[in-house]
Amino acid sequence: MLLVLVQVLVFNRLNFFGFINPMVYILFLYWYPIKENRAAFIGLGFLLGLFIDLFSDTMALHAASTVTIAYIRPAIMRFVFGVNIEFQSFRLSNSTKAQQFTFLTLLIVVHHAVFFTLEIFSFTNILLIIKKVLAIGAATLVLCLLFSSLFSVKKE
Repeated sequence: MLLVLVQVLVFNRLNFFGFINPMVYILFLYWYPIKENRAAFIGLGFLLGLFIDLFSDTMALHAASTVTIAYIRPAIMRFVFGVNIEFQSFRLSNSTKAQQFTFLTLLIVVHHAVFFTLEIFSFTNILLIIKKVLAIGAATLVLCLLFSSLFSVKKE
């Protein structure tokens, strides 16, 4: 809920270079526990996107994007972490920083690719889609890494 408020009240109002609005609510999908019920996770992803859409007036673009990455998250995790995720003791915090960075980056790229493809809805503007995915994705990645480092538990 806090990520929704931060997204709606702060980051939706930011416009770096006139078009860059970071989407930090993706951190919910990154931090969600790995071994939880997948159907509930997809439902929560839909609700998260729907709440962002209600406050942002974006006609279900966020909901479609969050449901997409909630659905393909296990495939992305198998790609990044390998068979390690099959073990009961696997935790995101026990993986390497490079794996965590790659996982977050792939979530952001897929989310933004779906979001901006649906928003622009024209492959004649593919360069605009790529520009937005890369620019807004980079800003989102930087802010998500900052938030992750702020709210992470330090190992002793």
